Amino acid sequence: MLTATNLKKSFDGKTEVLKGVNLTVEKGEFISILGASGSGKSTLLTILGGMDRPTEGIVTLDGVNLGDLKEKDLAVLRRTKVGFVFQFFNLAPYLTVGENINLPLILDGKNVKNYAEKFDFLTKYLKIEHITNKMPAELSGGEQQRTAIARALIYEPEIVFLDEPTGNLDSESSEEIMQLLKNINSELGATVLQVTHSEHNARYGTRLIRIKDGLITEDTVLTPVASEEPAEEAEKTETADENVDTEDKAEKDNSEE
Repeated sequence: MLTATNLKKSFDGKTEVLKGVNLTVEKGEFISILGASGSGKSTLLTILGGMDRPTEGIVTLDGVNLGDLKEKDLAVLRRTKVGFVFQFFNLAPYLTVGENINLPLILDGKNVKNYAEKFDFLTKYLKIEHITNKMPAELSGGEQQRTAIARALIYEPEIVFLDEPTGNLDSESSEEIMQLLKNINSELGATVLQVTHSEHNARYGTRLIRIKDGLITEDTVLTPVASEEPAEEAEKTETADENVDTEDKAEKDNSEE
């Protein structure tokens, strides 16, 4: 589906940020690219998504070489074939939530009425159907990010790219968004690629790619973290086991006395 071959990226002909990255993304994967600040992960994301061009190397999406596309064609691809979600939401401040979600359709000259069913489904799935007439400034951080996710999905893109999607959220909202992304991948079948510096967030994916100094150092298939409900059950079981151990110890002590 998406293939990167020997990607290199230099700035000013001196600073080499990517040093020969090879990567294949299959349909339905949830890939987490994990790395520290300056590792090259965000540069890799922008190149894979057609927002920047590599100094060397090739990126193909569904067999199309992005390097062969003109800027105008790349802009169309970014609106129709891929979706983007950023750390700082990037919502248009003077458009309502509903208008922000439909923005890719409007920019591509589509009739939003033809996407009304998809719009209704996404806003309900993301639990923002009650705020579609509000402005971004009226929303919480979590609501803004849910709106950005809906905007990224409205055109049913081939792949959704996320750049530190919880980097501007509190811990509770962060967990909600990561669980939501996991569900979007597993329940809706969306192909997801996120870059993050958080080991915890990375493990919501199905595959972990670790990048350091512009090179991939690890590529591992993951067992995704459990959903919230099983986690709660596990906590209850653990507590119950602790109680049993305490009772057994008390009985032992009594018998010894």
